[in-house]
Amino acid sequence: MNLKMLGSIAIVAGTAIGGGMLALPLATASLGTIPAFLLLVVIWGISIYTSLLMLEINLRTGVGDNVHAITGKLLGKVGQLIQGASFMSLLFALTMVYLMGGSSLLETRFEPLGITMNNQVAVLLFTVFFGGLIAVGVKWIDKVSRVLFTSMVVLLVIVVAFLLPEVDMSALLTSTGSEIVSGSELNNLWLAAIPIVFTSFGFHVCIATIVRYLDGDAVSLRKILIIGSTIPLVSYILWLMVTLGTLGGDRVYGLEGSLPLLVTALQGLANSEILKQCIDIFANLALITSFLGVTMSLFDYVAELTRAKDDFVGRAKTWLITFIPPLLCALFYPDGFFKVLGFAAIPLVIMIIFLPIAMALKQRKQNLGGYQVSGGNAALGVAGVIGAVIITAQLLVAL
Repeated sequence: MNLKMLGSIAIVAGTAIGGGMLALPLATASLGTIPAFLLLVVIWGISIYTSLLMLEINLRTGVGDNVHAITGKLLGKVGQLIQGASFMSLLFALTMVYLMGGSSLLETRFEPLGITMNNQVAVLLFTVFFGGLIAVGVKWIDKVSRVLFTSMVVLLVIVVAFLLPEVDMSALLTSTGSEIVSGSELNNLWLAAIPIVFTSFGFHVCIATIVRYLDGDAVSLRKILIIGSTIPLVSYILWLMVTLGTLGGDRVYGLEGSLPLLVTALQGLANSEILKQCIDIFANLALITSFLGVTMSLFDYVAELTRAKDDFVGRAKTWLITFIPPLLCALFYPDGFFKVLGFAAIPLVIMIIFLPIAMALKQRKQNLGGYQVSGGNAALGVAGVIGAVIITAQLLVAL
């Protein structure tokens, strides 16, 4: 395995792992450990399949095409409009999520200093400081993101290694969720958890770039997507074992979706000040790396749509379009972290399940040859049903 493949695997894994890792224990605490693990595996399976489906489409359309161009070739202007609207909705929703999560953690950073910060002030500070980095330039942000992501992975390994011996395996394996909440409430929590878990495996936006980077090498690309998507699965399982196995599902559920409370609870398990700091820095890096990656993509997409000039005025206009809508939502809807993260699953399903199915069906009628993911039309049908289930679950939660 060469350096290009290793780098591509890191890109796939890094795109998926981020702020969603912090949300997973809070979203799945009431389901029971084994059911939560099974949900992760099922969503991981559909994520691998849809990524390979997008690989098939990309290779047949042409190496070097981005998602917008591929969609236009196969589904025309209407398909491009749907794809573009879904992409914008997804990135705006995720930006709002990370503004809310980042600001809540920022508030806790000032508490030891005796400074009580208003949530809206924290949102503005987080946006101006970390959002301001986006205006500097993609190349610089890319280098910073690599350092931050590497640091996050190292800290995750440290935290898991130190807390794993504290896991109560018997309680972890026997937890079913029914001892935490009633049956009807458990059903509602299942509906809420499904979209959040799905969003945590959303690495598909980088596939076209990797296809171009590897010059369309189908064998290598298939390995990269499988390995790169398996790393988040293993990381998520270990993280759930550490959080639910030490704190207990009932206690995590009682945190009511608060990221600062989850971090504080985990720090309470640490037997050293260094480990407490590792947990705190890891939580912050998980959000910041995701925030930078998402907003960098959104900034570039807005610049492309508006054809903004690459000067101070052009970048300032692009920055305002990128951050003002999610900023306003975060300021006036500060407690919507999980609801918005779940909502992000709807445009994600459209982008990585429904549109690829439509494109694959059109391509396969042409008998173009080349790489094709196994499963035929039956697999496409199953993927479509799962996508419909994810969207239905989110809509039912929203009602």
